[in-house]
Amino acid sequence: VTLHLNPISSVHIHQKPLVFLLNSPLPLVWKLKTERLAPGIQRVFFVSLGSIVQFEKGNFSLTAETEEKFFPEKNEHLLQWAQKEYGAVTSFTELKISRNIYIKVGE
Repeated sequence: VTLHLNPISSVHIHQKPLVFLLNSPLPLVWKLKTERLAPGIQRVFFVSLGSIVQFEKGNFSLTAETEEKFFPEKNEHLLQWAQKEYGAVTSFTELKISRNIYIKVGE
């Protein structure tokens, strides 16, 4: 699955830390494609067991962390866990089948 990350239109370059929970019932390779995300900013990708994140060439991967995590099984429980762990959830998306996911990040 390719994860496309771009800032919202009102933000020229996104310069804040990000945390992603990438959950799947089966192990996946998450291919990351980014545009206009500032280098040197911490970004964390938690993936379900057996999954990995592949970064594009460049220095984005130098400040990005990937960690395998055991997530709650049901989406409601995953959302509650994320809210408890991080205090807020700004976006939650559930897809049954997809090769590409487009996410706009920003304020």
